[in-house]
Amino acid sequence: MESKRLQFYGLYLTRFAGGFGFITLITLLPEYIDLLNPQDFAVPILGLTLSAGFVIGMYTTGFTLAQTVAVVPLAWAGDRFDKRYVLLGSLLVGIVAYALFPLIDTSVPGASLLFILARALQGVAVTGASLMSLSLVGELASEGTRANHIGKANAANFAASVLGSLSAGALYELLGFTPIFSLIVVLLSVATGIVWIFVSPDKTRVKGFPFSDLALNRRIVTISSFRAQYAVAVTLVRTWVPIYAGVSMASGGLAYGALAVSVTVTTEKFCNMLLQPHTGRLSDRYGRALFVFFGGGLYGLIALAVPFSPEIGTYFGVPTDLPFLGPLTPAFLPLAVLSGLLGIADSFREPASMALFADEGSGGKGVASSFGIRELVWRPGSVIGPLLGGWLMAEVGMAWVFYVGGASAITGVLTMLGVLVYHNGTGARALTEW
Repeated sequence: MESKRLQFYGLYLTRFAGGFGFITLITLLPEYIDLLNPQDFAVPILGLTLSAGFVIGMYTTGFTLAQTVAVVPLAWAGDRFDKRYVLLGSLLVGIVAYALFPLIDTSVPGASLLFILARALQGVAVTGASLMSLSLVGELASEGTRANHIGKANAANFAASVLGSLSAGALYELLGFTPIFSLIVVLLSVATGIVWIFVSPDKTRVKGFPFSDLALNRRIVTISSFRAQYAVAVTLVRTWVPIYAGVSMASGGLAYGALAVSVTVTTEKFCNMLLQPHTGRLSDRYGRALFVFFGGGLYGLIALAVPFSPEIGTYFGVPTDLPFLGPLTPAFLPLAVLSGLLGIADSFREPASMALFADEGSGGKGVASSFGIRELVWRPGSVIGPLLGGWLMAEVGMAWVFYVGGASAITGVLTMLGVLVYHNGTGARALTEW
């Protein structure tokens, strides 16, 4: 029992280290954009000069594309060979990627291309570490405790997100890039050593290509009918809450400063972090589908309320002069509360959803491939969402970003409910069969 507990702690640490590196890069991305300044340095590829807008987009898209390409081979390797070795390899790739960032000379032409390549390497590392750590947690845990342990692993990731998003900017102002990335390298190195020492070799071997079998699994297909739509919802809402809080009123936002915006972001993550272990334990007891349905539907309803933050604040007469934040409009406190409620809603959905994929892939069927399918189902919505959100914000209005996001979550849970009713019949059995 003690050995298994140490293995869980080691895997939780990898989630923390990976989450800290990821959120730090996201937080510092505006600084890199200013320093790299692609408007001044043309990026030639095969005789073509890429536009500054394309290059800036690739700072994020290069990471996402690398993640998408890496999912299938890494998941297959995890099932076919030792997941522990794949995890160690991913952590080592992450160490190399984060060590490269402070070495990039932002003053020379072509630095943008090197930055995109480093981001792509980071994408491979993040994908491999996430897939393998969750797969190992899913296999180590028994079915009756799986969502609880996955909730704890996710809580470690959210703790890193909260700490990283609050500290990265301040550390950069004080110390610059190199000490921050040195800290990330140290964290990943410690996690690598702990995984090497304490996590037992994975003896499960799955021959063939388990993706093909799991893609037809009824439960995976059912929850994927929800997840594909929910990806649009989460990408829109999670991305546009800080945009709504920070952009100018002329663009449909509330024009808050950076600290107020960070409060709205960290509130969601903090609430999610606190509750996931507990909601995961409840999911182990009462079933996966009910929690996915409840959490996803609640998320959609809360998202629909976000554009009404000013009206809610005015109606209840909330305070507007807050410590450390200064004078703000009445919309701030309702927006912060709604952001926290979004985190609470998603804390019901996420560990139950992850545990379901782990349930269906465990027992030698291919748990890494099961998580890989989960990742792939999310990708189209996560790509379409930002493009759709940008168009809605510019052409229709800021509020419609949240209306479409909320509606996507609600149609997702209704689609899943329809499939469950078709297979399990009406009544409580539809949501409690699994």
